[in-house]
Amino acid sequence: MLLRNTISRSFSTSKLPKVAVIGASGGIGQPLSLLIKTNPYVGDLALYDVANVPGVAADLSHINASGTVKGHPKEDIAAALTGCTAVVIPAGVPRKPGMTRDDLFNTNATIVANLAEECAKYCPDAQFHIISNPVNSTVPIFREVLKKHGVYNPRKLFGVTMLDVTRANTFVAENQGWEVDKVNVPVIGGHAGTTILPLLSQVKNARFTETDIEQLTKRIQFGGDEVVQAKNGTGSATLSMAYAGAHFLKRCLEAIDGKKGIVECCFVESDIAKSDGCDFFASPVELGPDGVQSILPLPPLSAAEKAGYDLMIGDLSSQIKKGMEFKPA
Repeated sequence: MLLRNTISRSFSTSKLPKVAVIGASGGIGQPLSLLIKTNPYVGDLALYDVANVPGVAADLSHINASGTVKGHPKEDIAAALTGCTAVVIPAGVPRKPGMTRDDLFNTNATIVANLAEECAKYCPDAQFHIISNPVNSTVPIFREVLKKHGVYNPRKLFGVTMLDVTRANTFVAENQGWEVDKVNVPVIGGHAGTTILPLLSQVKNARFTETDIEQLTKRIQFGGDEVVQAKNGTGSATLSMAYAGAHFLKRCLEAIDGKKGIVECCFVESDIAKSDGCDFFASPVELGPDGVQSILPLPPLSAAEKAGYDLMIGDLSSQIKKGMEFKPA
């Protein structure tokens, strides 16, 4: 309870936000739900999935952390979503060996579009945190469904790209021999392969060689492949993604609670690359009580970063357009 008592003016302990995890019994969903259950800013935790969710909810309900947890089966999505402040969506099929995020599109696009329909009906004022891949396309899909229902708020729709920042901070700390909690690498662009662009030039006091920059950039961009290979094709980056998703949610809830100066990278509707055909772009965003408070301007890019931007922007634009044009069968 000590953690609960530190929460400030906006949330009383009796009116902490309700958060739903959609896809809660999956590889990301289970550890994500565990971390959210221990989040002092969450009151009611609603877990939804098409299978096995009662067992996940029962397991988490034994944890001695404040707040309630309830599992909702396939036919009970309305109850899961109603009253939510935030909805975190890791639902969908995971990547398999040799599969690109684009390969995931057909299956996950339909899942995300259907979930957006339910969210538009039952919690149109919530924040929506999209983890389902390919994020570069699923976030635009979600937007188009919300727009169709007249409930789209660009301040409250996020593609969760925090894992790219988590990896960048970890890999840079290892490279420089630093404590990882002292590192903050801005990562811009999208959330797939070369559309992920870490701005290593913005890491203060770093001493990178050209080889360091090349190798770190590639490792950050393709860190997911590293995990898939290490798991011998039996899984993907579920635990680190759960950590990143839970961290981003906590930062958003802190901002809702009134904390100032919270800046995190995320994939949102933005003017930054609109002239290059991208309605969405990941970049540092100041979070506030209503979601996106402001989108910070990009710093000057190094020559290597400018080349990376020029290389990826066409692909990012195409992936966004693919999501915008998707029509569920």
